[in-house]
Amino acid sequence: MIRIRDGAVSARPDTLVAEEPLEIRLNGKPLAITMRTPGDDFALAAGFLVSEGVLADRDDLRNIVYCAGATADGGNTYNVVDVQTAPGVVLPDITLERNVYTTSSCGLCGKASLDAVRTTARWPIADTPPVRLDPGLLAGLPDRLRAAQRVFDRTGGLHAAALFTEDGDLADVREDVGRHNAVDKLVGRALQDGRLPLSRSVLLVSGRASFELAQKAVMAGIPVLAAVSAPSSLAVDLATETGLTLVGFLRGSSMNVYAGADRVAQAG
Repeated sequence: MIRIRDGAVSARPDTLVAEEPLEIRLNGKPLAITMRTPGDDFALAAGFLVSEGVLADRDDLRNIVYCAGATADGGNTYNVVDVQTAPGVVLPDITLERNVYTTSSCGLCGKASLDAVRTTARWPIADTPPVRLDPGLLAGLPDRLRAAQRVFDRTGGLHAAALFTEDGDLADVREDVGRHNAVDKLVGRALQDGRLPLSRSVLLVSGRASFELAQKAVMAGIPVLAAVSAPSSLAVDLATETGLTLVGFLRGSSMNVYAGADRVAQAG
């Protein structure tokens, strides 16, 4: 690339975020295509199916495998995964209308309507044991997430999502070119490890809080979603309906609590 800084011009190499398509198949049938950063693909596929209401326990999952790729010699491109579910798992109706194309910036693109993602949660957040968080604990989470973003330090082009315990301990962090993919990787890993529901966890995302991210939190049983940027109106509506605590503009010592303020000690 050509770098221009204060009038000085120089040529230098740069490190970029990898972005490639991943096709997710369900029991051999194409279900979704997402643009993602390669890595944690099995967790990504599993987490996507948790948010779609297909998987809820690791016993629902029989296997995940890479499929042969589209190269001339039939080699594996590692861009197609097939999720095999256990017998008895209820599957969605895979039709042309239902088939999802997911972009890296919006996981809901291609949905027939907003109602299609208002899936019934397996673990109602309102029924979970109460979590009480000190505002000072919340305020310190973004710096801890930033310190854990290894790939971001090299590229500056990745979103991140992290799971923290109610005591502020970092449990897991994932990066991806798409915010929703990073969350799916977290949730998918929790499913594979038998840790769902995540009823004592805080989910922190590095960008804004969309309806989609709120829905993924609800489907994983996560009671608190915090974002360093703004939430959408639909995210606030969903949080209010489900009992999710939604925190936005989490920067320094300031934050806005849009729903579920009873879990934030000072706001409550």
